[in-house]
Amino acid sequence: MIKRKIADILIEMAASFPVVTVTGPRQSGKTTLTQMTFPSKDYVSLEDLDIRQFAESDPRGFLGQYPEGAIIDEVQHVPSLWSYIQTIVDTKKTNGMFILTGSNQFEYIQSISQSLAGRTGMLKLLPFSYNEIYNNNDETIEDILYKGFYPRIFDQKIKPEYFLTGYLETYVERDVRSLIKLKDLMQFHRFLQLCAGRTGQIINFSSLGNELGVTNKTIQHWISILEASYIVFLLQPYYRNFNKRITKSPKLYFLDIGLAIHLLGVEHPEQLVSHPLRGELFETFVIGEFLKYRYNHGKRSNLFYFRDHVGNEVDLVIETGSGTVPVEIKSSKTITPRFFKGLDYYKKIAGTVSTSVLVINDHIKQERQQHIVIGYPNIEELCDGL
Repeated sequence: MIKRKIADILIEMAASFPVVTVTGPRQSGKTTLTQMTFPSKDYVSLEDLDIRQFAESDPRGFLGQYPEGAIIDEVQHVPSLWSYIQTIVDTKKTNGMFILTGSNQFEYIQSISQSLAGRTGMLKLLPFSYNEIYNNNDETIEDILYKGFYPRIFDQKIKPEYFLTGYLETYVERDVRSLIKLKDLMQFHRFLQLCAGRTGQIINFSSLGNELGVTNKTIQHWISILEASYIVFLLQPYYRNFNKRITKSPKLYFLDIGLAIHLLGVEHPEQLVSHPLRGELFETFVIGEFLKYRYNHGKRSNLFYFRDHVGNEVDLVIETGSGTVPVEIKSSKTITPRFFKGLDYYKKIAGTVSTSVLVINDHIKQERQQHIVIGYPNIEELCDGL
């Protein structure tokens, strides 16, 4: 089993809070993480219908089975438990009693904020990061993107297309139906495919609505469902302190690049070499690595993008205590002067810029034209230094 980078933060939080809540997409490894980190703790899953019924009908009796606390998996199925857990931890005043996991951050987070405010540490676990499973090996970027990063693909050596087909069917039938009333599952699947075709792009609700024959409000609601289930991530624009007209719409990214590629109908890694969305797919992968770094260290996202009304753009803006770090992302291995255009423009207008970065499809690490140039395997090392 691969030790997750977030494990040490999970241990620290359990020493500081009576409850730690770990959320993330289905199959991101939450159960394995919590059981490996706390092997002596009792474990119970509310996916089991009999156990769920017991917890719903007799929460005191259910929790009474675990006087020292427990790992409770998929706890969002029985939100009434949180009030009872609050009573227990307030009485016992023992840190690390309950480790809760959930695959949904929709009404789930709202309920936690009401019942366990100040009593729970919050962590988000996404699928593997690049550095958790690769070590600067010779695998091509096409193979890496095609596989994606869901742990089961690697642990069980499942072909990505087999796993992702089942994952989508399970996700649509179980999670989406539990959150919204769908009359046409095929229409929602088409919506997912259209979103995959727009990964790495500024989201246009009207365009999506017109293609599907639904209202903007419906599209916004469906996007919120994808966010809640950790399928997509919306990167917000950075527009602080700029006396310019700045784009205010977010950019859409899939949280697992393999899932986006599967939805696009790509059947072989070689098809990615000349794919029309190659640049956007590589950017999606890189943005995901920066986000995983934040989450794996128990931190919120500090990621944005910049674009003004005349098209000056930086793919990623990282907000730090010492200023912002603009990052340009290119899927090429060959560096050209135009790659630095957006970075130079941003540095000119932004004021305090601690450093600027170009990420490319290589294993490079150098300084060029007053910018840091790195390959994607070095993203984690870069983040350590920010």
